[in-house]
Amino acid sequence: MRAKKQRVAAYGVCINENDEILLARWLGPKGKRWILPGGGIDHGEHPYDGVVREVEEETGYVAEVVRLLGIDSEFREEPDRDYHALRIMYEVRIVGGELRNEVGGSTDLAQWFPLADIGQLERVPSLDTALGLYRTSPPAGILR
Repeated sequence: MRAKKQRVAAYGVCINENDEILLARWLGPKGKRWILPGGGIDHGEHPYDGVVREVEEETGYVAEVVRLLGIDSEFREEPDRDYHALRIMYEVRIVGGELRNEVGGSTDLAQWFPLADIGQLERVPSLDTALGLYRTSPPAGILR
């Protein structure tokens, strides 16, 4: 019987007045790629609180949730398990703190990028999904 793994995470889309997006560089199994600040929520933690905590851990900024954008659901069969990722996407804005890099975590850099340059970055697919949710605000909170 194959193992089953489900991961629930919360991510923040933060776009400033200069049309720049805040990203973190993830140290993933397929190499370094840019991702939204965020990550797995702790047991018993509300995703709303999780995204605020994760943004601070990965970027140094204190964030405030503006709105729920939607949910990304990805299922994939891996050699040793079935993996299901649920990603809860929020729009957030910065209300304090200072930009800094995470030390000893799953990311190593935090940086602002012009939205126009996103297509040139090595990035995770969920970044594109989150931007689609941000731009289109689908009523059901899902992109098809």
